[in-house]
Amino acid sequence: MMRKLVILSFCLVIGLFVWTNEAKAGELAQRLANFSQWERLTSTQPANGDLIYPTWMQGEWVVKSTLVDLAAPLWPDIITPGFEGNRQYLNQPVSFKVKFVPEKTYITGSKLIPRIVNKSAAIVADRAYNGLSLARAYLGEDAVISVKVDPSPNRQITTLKNNLQLVSIVATRAIETTPDDKYITSEVFQQLFKGAKNPYFNIVESTTAYQQQPTKQPAIIADQVTAVYLSPQDPNYFKAGTKPVALYKYKLEFHATNNN
Repeated sequence: MMRKLVILSFCLVIGLFVWTNEAKAGELAQRLANFSQWERLTSTQPANGDLIYPTWMQGEWVVKSTLVDLAAPLWPDIITPGFEGNRQYLNQPVSFKVKFVPEKTYITGSKLIPRIVNKSAAIVADRAYNGLSLARAYLGEDAVISVKVDPSPNRQITTLKNNLQLVSIVATRAIETTPDDKYITSEVFQQLFKGAKNPYFNIVESTTAYQQQPTKQPAIIADQVTAVYLSPQDPNYFKAGTKPVALYKYKLEFHATNNN
């Protein structure tokens, strides 16, 4: 279960962008190009609000996610739980559905009541739907009970069978656009797996470069790198220093559905 939870980073962090968090020119693109040679967390700013996506990401999609490479920079001294087990997912595509929808605004009061969404509303990820879809794709239909965004878009709780939970809290993020129209996002979040005998806490950074395609099959492609860092509570924290202890590289394809 632990090794499968490690690879859920895409669903947990999909959609975390604000225009004010502009990254230094070229920094995110350079990090993606330097896979397996990351030395520290990227430059990010505190996360506020929800991610606003480009309008070309609106709609319902079938995403094919393929783990194409992985690395343990501090091997053999430090290896995260499940790293070796994750090798079985290399070049094994996993498909799941996602939605990107107009953002809802709310009327304040005793209850949160969504207002009618207008056509000019910003586009955001349907976090609960996307998280549940991908979690079940990796863990199985019966293994995942629910995914809730509670209450901030930057806090997500995945409830699993046997009283297990995965809590992800976005801490910081950054964005970048490139001359060839790639839309790159990066965020750092805290990940807590609890309910087991020994709760596990770490820090995860996910950097993704999206690019619209001229056709609908696929309509969007993306390169993604997820890096795992030790938390200060880990006994190997000072030994690891600023370096990640695991890196996972993915290729993503977004295929349009009949609802687009």
